[in-house]
Amino acid sequence: MIWRRRKKIGVGFGVMILNSEGNVLLGKRHEDSEKADSLLAGAGTWTMPGGKLHFGESFEEGAKREVMEETGIDLGKSEAIAINSDQVEEVHFITIGLLCKEFEGKAEVKEPDEITEWKWFFS
Repeated sequence: MIWRRRKKIGVGFGVMILNSEGNVLLGKRHEDSEKADSLLAGAGTWTMPGGKLHFGESFEEGAKREVMEETGIDLGKSEAIAINSDQVEEVHFITIGLLCKEFEGKAEVKEPDEITEWKWFFS
């Protein structure tokens, strides 16, 4: 039976960070799919900061941790705005979308093997 095969299930989040001009921060995934760190085949695409939820974390705590690790930005208050379910052959991933308009710091590339640049886009 299909349900007995070893499949990966995960929960994570993406954070839509909006600056005071209403621009959204996106990072470009590494062109090398081995380095892009996405089980959903995202090499070379633009993505919001985020990551996988750790055991015992709230969505907000996990988002704050991941955004700091990836960008150096310290998130303020965020709110859940979306839930997405993505599935490919071996992976089923639930993503919680968070919105944050309160933050401190400037986006820096902290994990260049995964994200090669951060850029503000007009939304």
